Amino acid sequence: MDKREEKRLLVKIAQMYYEEDMTQGAISKELGIYRTSVSRLLKKAREDGVVKITVSSDIDGAFELERQLEKLFGLKEVIIVPEKRDSIELDKKKVVAMAAAELLKRIIKDGDVVGCAWGSTMASLIGEFTNAGKKDAHFVPLVGGPGPMDTKHHVNRIVYNIAEDFGGTSYFIDAAAVVEKKETKDDIVQSHYFTKITELWDNLTIAVVGIGNPNQSSNLVWAGFCGNREIEDLNQQGAIGDICSRFYDIDGNLIQSDLSDRTIAIELEKLKNIPYSIGIAESVEKAPSIIGGLRGGYINTLITTEETANEIIEIIEENGAALS
Repeated sequence: MDKREEKRLLVKIAQMYYEEDMTQGAISKELGIYRTSVSRLLKKAREDGVVKITVSSDIDGAFELERQLEKLFGLKEVIIVPEKRDSIELDKKKVVAMAAAELLKRIIKDGDVVGCAWGSTMASLIGEFTNAGKKDAHFVPLVGGPGPMDTKHHVNRIVYNIAEDFGGTSYFIDAAAVVEKKETKDDIVQSHYFTKITELWDNLTIAVVGIGNPNQSSNLVWAGFCGNREIEDLNQQGAIGDICSRFYDIDGNLIQSDLSDRTIAIELEKLKNIPYSIGIAESVEKAPSIIGGLRGGYINTLITTEETANEIIEIIEENGAALS
């Protein structure tokens, strides 16, 4: 764990214990770490001067922004990567992925079922799990493959690499995210081999997903899945974002269409009832997509950049009445 992540965790635990009057047992359950670790970190927080009479949370501005978003959307945890104005887009995806990897190394335990989606930010997770402790965990795709997209973004590759780093078991989906006919999708999800995938989805403990914006050029991959009629239908229904290739509007309402009937992916309702549903996404353009996902309750943990977090707050403050 790097120094800033350790400091961030010290501040968070200290706030929960001293300011929110949470027990060490409750903190352990909330953050997915051992109770003995909570006690050790509280002691270190005092030794390092994080805790004096009050909790010192002014290490950088991102900490207060994290708490603001947690309270605004009722989230389990928010991790914000501090702004670096000279960062290029690739670097932003990578630093968000690095923060996500640190969280996963902290929370994944023996027996967990970890689901992953696909995309460029998700693919950035590959190679970030050095020194990950070996865990007897299961890793499964939450959606079919991305069609004509670069294979480095393929969900099966992402799942395989992360499972290897943890010494866990990986599973694959041998189908595209969207197929041509509903009947084809039904045949696949009702097949014998897919029974294991469905079983794992029903027992998810951790999900890690990207958040898409249908209006961004990076999502032109959907041209391989959608015709003009489907795209027009999504626009008419107010599609603002997607998680696991399932679209929703600004209020998080799922959009039902011919496209959704042909999609091979977990139902987003399942993400609402698991301990960790982690969304990783960044960019000002994706802020409305992130808001929709948060309002739908499909993620309870968010990892993003300071720039993106500020844009989310600004949109809510300026347009809250219109968006709600």
